[in-house]
Parts: sequence; structure tokens; C-alpha cells
Amino acid sequence: MPYQLNAVIAVFDLLRSRIAGTREAVVAPLRQRMGLVPVTKQLVEEPAGLPTGQDGAGSGQPFTVMSPAFEQILSDWSRGGPIAYVEADFHGGHGYQTAAVWRTGARAWGPAHTRVFTGPREDWPINAALALLDVVPSSSEEASYHDDLFLEVGLGWEQDVDGWQLAGRAARWAATYDEWHAEQLAAHERTARAAAEFEKYRRLPNVPVALDGKAIMELLGLPPGPLIGAATRRLQDLHLERGPLSREEAVTGLRTWAVEQDTGRRAR
Repeated sequence: MPYQLNAVIAVFDLLRSRIAGTREAVVAPLRQRMGLVPVTKQLVEEPAGLPTGQDGAGSGQPFTVMSPAFEQILSDWSRGGPIAYVEADFHGGHGYQTAAVWRTGARAWGPAHTRVFTGPREDWPINAALALLDVVPSSSEEASYHDDLFLEVGLGWEQDVDGWQLAGRAARWAATYDEWHAEQLAAHERTARAAAEFEKYRRLPNVPVALDGKAIMELLGLPPGPLIGAATRRLQDLHLERGPLSREEAVTGLRTWAVEQDTGRRAR
């Protein structure tokens, strides 16, 4: 799948303050409190007053980073903290990366440009730039990208500028990174609770049930509904925990479960 990236990366809150009043600009959240502004022709031309197509880039070079007008924008933005401009373009496993970093109003590093990716990942232009922004390798044992800051910060979440534009528009409601992150955590918790709730009622395939639905309704005095599904699932879980249940064991186990459910509802 093709991959294209043209973006400014810095601390999310810094970028949000710098793009205020710029119609074309959005900030897409990344990991480690970072944000990404997708760079479009319109974004470059609006503040810089450049005619269409005159960005100052030569063939095979970054299409905006060499523009004096856009470089001045990045220099101004960097007075509030370090900022990187990054480009990547890959098709069929071949492509290039370019990156440069600005700090305290001046270019501090780069631009670095390569089409050869046989060396250490930390030396690749975008990873090197991210390190200068204080992005650090993941400490999670579950992460498979410990040595790749490109993946650690989340640059693989989208595949092109349009995708990053959509991600930025979706986050426009958040005034700060903390607001966005808190909502992400809350959304994750809601999804986990919904999945757990669904799982309670899901009947497992190929697992016997000691009592059928009619017997469960008679035992618990309940009408048809979700609780019958939950009771059925409880009997299946008991079967998996203890092995095949007699009718008496199933009745005892289900009555105990029903009392626990009632207690739980009252506690809520």
C-alpha cells in the first residue's frame, strides 16, 4: 500500500496554539503528547501568500521545506518549542524520507534525505528528527517497535495527507492534548465495558447447557430476555470450570448466580 507523509510534528498543544486562525490547518494527535499538522499546498500558500505551485522545491527534493517562506513559518512556530518537518513517500517498498528540525527560531538540524534504509533505524531521517523532539522508545514489553520512533509515535496510523486531515478534524473539539487523551481513555473503557457486557450474554458454540431456556425461566421466574441468555452462559462457564453438570448442580449454581446478580444490581 502506498504511503505518503508531508507534515509538521511537535508537541500537540504547541501546534494547536500556532495554527490558531489558519483555516486549512488541523492538528492530529499522536502518542507521547505529540501532534501532527498535515502540510498541504493551501496551508503553505495561505500564510505565506505564495502563488500556486511556487514552493521553491526542486525535483526529487522536499516540496516545501526548501521554500524560504515556509521555512520562516516553521522558524516562527519553533520559538515555542522544537518542531520537525517530515516527508515520506513509499510505493511498493521503495521511496524516501526527508526531515529537518527547527528550534528557538532557527533550523537546528537537517534537512536529512535518504532513499537507502539499510542502516540502523535510529539514523533514518524521521526517526532522527523525532529523537530531537524528545520522543523516546517504548518501554512496553508488548510493543514490537522498540527501535522505531516512527511507529512509536503513531505515524503508521494513517497512510496519506487526507487521512491525517480527517484525524485532525476529528480532534478539533479538544482544546488540549490532555482533553483528547482523557476522552480516548474513556472511549476505550466504554468499548471494553460494552464488549464485556456482550460477552456475558453470548452463548458459546459447542458447549453443553445442563438446563434449557424454558427450565431456566421456570427456575428463576423470568420472562424471555437477555437475562436468560446470561444465565445460559453462566451454565456454560460452570461446565467449562467443573465439567459436565448434573441437573441438581446446575440448579444450585444458577440460584447462586441469580442471588449474586440481584445483589450486584442493588449495589449499583
